[in-house]
Amino acid sequence: MQGYSGRKREGRRSATPFAALLCLALAACQTSGPGAEIAAIDTAQGSAENIASLTAVIERSPRDAQAYNVRGSAFGRAGRYREALEDFDTAIRLNPSYFQAYANRALIHRFKGDDGRAVADYNKALQLNPSYDAAYIGRGNLYRLAGRTREAFDDFQRAIQLDTTDPRAYHNRGLLYQAQGQHNLALEDFSTAISLAPNAAEPYNGRGVSYLALGDEDNAFSDFNTAIKLDGEIAEGWANQALVYERRGDKQKAMRSYRQALKLDPEYGPAKTGLARVQG
Repeated sequence: MQGYSGRKREGRRSATPFAALLCLALAACQTSGPGAEIAAIDTAQGSAENIASLTAVIERSPRDAQAYNVRGSAFGRAGRYREALEDFDTAIRLNPSYFQAYANRALIHRFKGDDGRAVADYNKALQLNPSYDAAYIGRGNLYRLAGRTREAFDDFQRAIQLDTTDPRAYHNRGLLYQAQGQHNLALEDFSTAISLAPNAAEPYNGRGVSYLALGDEDNAFSDFNTAIKLDGEIAEGWANQALVYERRGDKQKAMRSYRQALKLDPEYGPAKTGLARVQG
């Protein structure tokens, strides 16, 4: 059965669940919190006004490592990666034991395409704090996207053993179970991710794919529709919905959904091949 969840590439809104990873996973505070790549982006945190306010804090306390870490997170949310790196570098220089700043810097390195430095920073964060769940999740996602599934699974498993409340750990482990055909285990993990982030579309898409693989078309269709209601800008959701329409023989609705997926991402392979099938 062809499923569309959990691809390695990270393009526009049809990528792996959590394509907005950077904007959502930066840990500005001292705790990892529930911050997830599957939550709504708080654009205000990267606003010019917020950055100006944080700059004023730094001007008053220029040796406050946490202030640089927080502003670095804001720069990251705004897509200002060079300035984010500079702030995280400063935070680490002021406090070499600042494990959150290492993990935040790792995420910036990842989005600049430097996976080697990203892994090194996650390793350093975990050396400083072996119980830091966010670093296991961040490193695990890097491993997952690189095809290093065993190491990815171990990192997500470790975060879960630490009683993380971060839904990314369960969602990503669910993707690994799904890729191995262990759909019942995947369903459990996607359901846990949904309970932790009920307004996130991605775990519904993931769970729907596993329902479909198990022959539960009705629950799959319900999950895909919920995913679209929560975020209609993800091509994956529309392609998944189209697949159910296609299986039901409703080619007109399938074509509309595949076309909507391609409108969001003209290069989304599953939508291209699906549309070709129903038009053929």
